[in-house]
Amino acid sequence: MTLGDPGTLTGGYLYHRRIAALAPRFGARLRFVSVPAAPFPLPLAAGPVVLRTLARQGPGVVLLDSIAAGYLGPWLPARRPRAPVVAILHQPPGGIDHGPVRRVTQAALDRWAYRHAVRLVAASAALADELVAVGLPRARLTVVPPGRDVAPSPGASPGDLRLGRRVALLSVGNWVARKGLLDLLEAVSRLPEDSVTLHLVGDPDAEPRYGARVRNRLAAPGLARRVVVHGPLSVAEVAALYAAADAFALASSREPYGTVYGEAMAAGLPVLGYAAGNLPHLARDGAEGLAVPPDDVDALTAALRRLVDDDGLRLRMGTAAARRALTFPTWEESAARLFGELRRVAETA
Repeated sequence: MTLGDPGTLTGGYLYHRRIAALAPRFGARLRFVSVPAAPFPLPLAAGPVVLRTLARQGPGVVLLDSIAAGYLGPWLPARRPRAPVVAILHQPPGGIDHGPVRRVTQAALDRWAYRHAVRLVAASAALADELVAVGLPRARLTVVPPGRDVAPSPGASPGDLRLGRRVALLSVGNWVARKGLLDLLEAVSRLPEDSVTLHLVGDPDAEPRYGARVRNRLAAPGLARRVVVHGPLSVAEVAALYAAADAFALASSREPYGTVYGEAMAAGLPVLGYAAGNLPHLARDGAEGLAVPPDDVDALTAALRRLVDDDGLRLRMGTAAARRALTFPTWEESAARLFGELRRVAETA
């Protein structure tokens, strides 16, 4: 049970599609039923119709995406599916990209839905801790992180990403405010012209107003010629960019898991970002990458300069990142864990 198009290019949707593709290996089949996407709170009205559609599928277990949970919560008491409900959370109640009024309202709706779930699956240990801190029961929580392998195999090589500069820096994330793209652009602009070519992958129109600000910044002197905007790409194309880059950066202020950090580390890239969300759980500052205080653009600039100026440091951190990434699960391992949980829920229902 999700919201809108299951093919949307964001971490939660990609997580579900990778799990769905692997389902047959575990004797399972995963089908998507979507709440129609519309401005909040309009999707609430679709709840009864969506739940009737779900009932016709005859599921063994209902997997409820946190992005759709609040829209179905009010309807579950009267129209609860016969199958047990397992909620899969990629964000805390209320979400992470909304204003205060919506966040408070949606948090109440989300909690309403989670009361009807027999199991809560969190995408990271950091998120699980946050969920417990806001009152969700740890006894019903389990953690199933995303896989470290971005694609079964990379696409064709994109060639030399440095474009005559010393370092090719990759950043993967949709253009939304919490991803900190303006901070990263500011840090790049403060370095010498020959330092970095920055490659941006992600949807520029995810937040139109923020995207407009990013475009204005890119047009400013000092950045226009050293930033390459790729837009949304397939997982194979992203894998090829990981393989060709020298380092990875994402200045996110809040990242419940940060799938792209794990993917970059698995590709042998040192990672750079703010010490926020799940990054400190993935990469140790000074070992597999550099994590600086949140919202400190001066510190972000200094850390980027270190990676550019010290080839040995960059290579050591990249090697350490690849080694640490081996401790992260693959998608097949994550799917095995998730389907194991779902099977146990189905057998005890």
